[in-house]
Amino acid sequence: MPMFKRLMSRIIIVAIFSIAFAYIESAVVVYLREIFHPNGFDFPLKVFSTVNFNTGLFFTEIGREAATLVLILTACSLFGDNLRRRFAYFLAIFAIWDIFFYVWLKVLLDWPASIMDWDILFLIPATWASPVLAPVIVSLTMLGFSLTILLLDVRNIYIKPGFLGWVGFAGAALLMAILFCHAGRSAAQADYYRHFNWFAFTAAELIAICFFAGCALKAFLSKKSAPSKQ
Repeated sequence: MPMFKRLMSRIIIVAIFSIAFAYIESAVVVYLREIFHPNGFDFPLKVFSTVNFNTGLFFTEIGREAATLVLILTACSLFGDNLRRRFAYFLAIFAIWDIFFYVWLKVLLDWPASIMDWDILFLIPATWASPVLAPVIVSLTMLGFSLTILLLDVRNIYIKPGFLGWVGFAGAALLMAILFCHAGRSAAQADYYRHFNWFAFTAAELIAICFFAGCALKAFLSKKSAPSKQ
């Protein structure tokens, strides 16, 4: 029970950190949209066809995104005391940060008007884009994985994906990255909305969920079948 209370306290701190960090990120986007989209942010993004990608602002934005990842990695290394827990906290921080990024944008800009509005998600190594719903689904999935790992962990049930599990997760993640980048290439095209493949996205989600569920079930059954120490 003390371990469970400690975990709950740590999760609350993680949530506070992630929500505050999300506000910082959304505030930066407010400034960027004022600079690049003073008449409103909407797809297709004509600014993508006219902006000079050699400008300092573009590389500053790349650096900001890289620094964001460094901060999340640093935070998860402080919250977790082993690789498994650090990975779980990474998933939790990223997920809460990403979800509340859109919550804060709604508060500050009243955007998105719809969960199906498109957004530029990332610029490393190429432009990522999709309807807002897609990254929110991914983040909710990551949060579910994280909480499952941590809650089983306090019961001494350790999820160990193994080689096949990691291949499954990596394949699903790579497929999603390709889908987002493919859509990002079309951000300035009139038919941008045709370039995000919801069928492939759903398949990638299901692959990741099935592999994770299989790993979690295997860990749980292994614990149940393990002989108790006398």
